[in-house]
Amino acid sequence: SKQLGLRVAEHIEPLIVLMNVGTDAGKHNSELSYVTCGSLVKLLNTRHNVRLHSHDVKYGSGSGQQSVTGVENADDSNSYWQIRGKPNRPCKRGVAIKCGEAIRITHMKTGRNLHSHRFNSPLSNNQEVSAFGESGEGDDLDVWAVQCDNDHWERDEAVRFKHVGTDVYLSVTGEQYGHPIRGQREVHGMKSANQNNWWRSMEGVFIQPSQEPLRHDEL
Repeated sequence: SKQLGLRVAEHIEPLIVLMNVGTDAGKHNSELSYVTCGSLVKLLNTRHNVRLHSHDVKYGSGSGQQSVTGVENADDSNSYWQIRGKPNRPCKRGVAIKCGEAIRITHMKTGRNLHSHRFNSPLSNNQEVSAFGESGEGDDLDVWAVQCDNDHWERDEAVRFKHVGTDVYLSVTGEQYGHPIRGQREVHGMKSANQNNWWRSMEGVFIQPSQEPLRHDEL
């Protein structure tokens, strides 16, 4: 999996060093205000102020798959995720993601997809959320619907991610792990839509319709 993660990173990393466009420029171009297909983003849980994160650490219970957590550190490169289309139905690169659209959220470093299934999460006994698959390909339980209020997913808007296969919402309620990932928060699926399942896009590389990458950092 380390080699796999390296290959994924090599594919995406060149995007990060390209042009840096200030947030003021984005305000004058509506195309720049959306999360688009192919974008590489960090996702912040707005209730608990942690970013969605994964790493090559397996759960010791449940599925035993790669764990997904929330971290307070804004600079951790293991918190980058790529926005992609459904299996066998890729979205068009640079096109804004519609509210209600079904997507995959793929971990940059390991190439595994945000995933959920009917295992209990280790700390809260909600539904386990893991990272699953190889080279970005897993199964139908990797699909999440973006829930937002407008026509498209806006970068400054808080949204929910509803798991298409089991109808749970990607959530954080604050439980903390001990060793070896001390202080990281449990990420899980909850049946109810509530304040624990709002997420906002933060730092990242946002792909424009012209397919030019846009570097976006928010303080």
